[in-house]
Amino acid sequence: MSTPVAVLGAGSWGTALAMLLARNGVPTTLWGRSPQAVVDMATARANTRYLPEIAFPDALGISAVLETCVRDAGIILISVPSHAFRDLLDEITPWVAPGAGIAWATKGFDPGSGRFLHELVEERLPDHPAAVVTGPSFAKEVAQGLPTALTVQSDDPEFAQRLASLLHAPTFRAYTGNDILGAELGGAMKNVLAVATGVADGMELGLNARAGLITRGMNEILRLGTALGAKPETLMGLAGLGDLVLTCTGDLSRNRRLGIALGRGVSLSQAVADIGQVVESIVTVDEVVRLAQRVGIELPIAEHVQHVLHEDMTPVEGLRALLAREQKPEYPE
Repeated sequence: MSTPVAVLGAGSWGTALAMLLARNGVPTTLWGRSPQAVVDMATARANTRYLPEIAFPDALGISAVLETCVRDAGIILISVPSHAFRDLLDEITPWVAPGAGIAWATKGFDPGSGRFLHELVEERLPDHPAAVVTGPSFAKEVAQGLPTALTVQSDDPEFAQRLASLLHAPTFRAYTGNDILGAELGGAMKNVLAVATGVADGMELGLNARAGLITRGMNEILRLGTALGAKPETLMGLAGLGDLVLTCTGDLSRNRRLGIALGRGVSLSQAVADIGQVVESIVTVDEVVRLAQRVGIELPIAEHVQHVLHEDMTPVEGLRALLAREQKPEYPE
């Protein structure tokens, strides 16, 4: 029998991953914190709030009882916003079975401390195999069964392969690697950069501007990643470039939609309210800039996104400041 998996977090991404696993014949339970939301999903056999009109596989279990989900799982896959990750990890740590694997599909940093999520996992569950699941993927398309490629990165090759095998499907390719830090960095930074491209598109600045922002944004990911010890091939792969391109160009991206709204003159509070879900870049941008400052790296695009999201400057002022920077070689010697 396949390893039982508990997917913790019944937002769009957690739900999509749980549906994928259940379709693959993996015994899967999707946990949601709200008892009423769990009842609604169990009754409708769909997540009508986040993924309406996409029916759950018959075998997918739904639960609001966290302890039972965790105790019975051979693999725990966390899919909650980054600001909720640490508290949920603390909550489940006493219940994790010996030898159970911990994976997460959360993108971002621990707010306030700026720590990578794998550092929190290592600290609390040091004797358990751990992996991050990341890459260019919109939850709706995964739930619909459209072709997708992701990467599973872990210091434990056997665990990475085991988890990738559970996720792998005819329309879902799961690759493996061993660069958790690089994968997490790419997944976090792309949300910040998607705001910048969204702003440019909201201001109708054209495709040239979008391409320039994506390319220079990729340069910022590579420079910070290199300083932190990430592998360039990770950042140029699914977890970095792949996720960056998708998030900067796909209108299913919440971060891109936030940028588009800001570029059209909508206030930050109204834009977030209209999106109606967590927009990771608002929290992540501070941690990205703080990390860069710690290692002495300048990230012009990320820094200007921070100013715009803090409402220190308007999108127009931010763009003007970026364009006013001094001329320099694309790649310094």
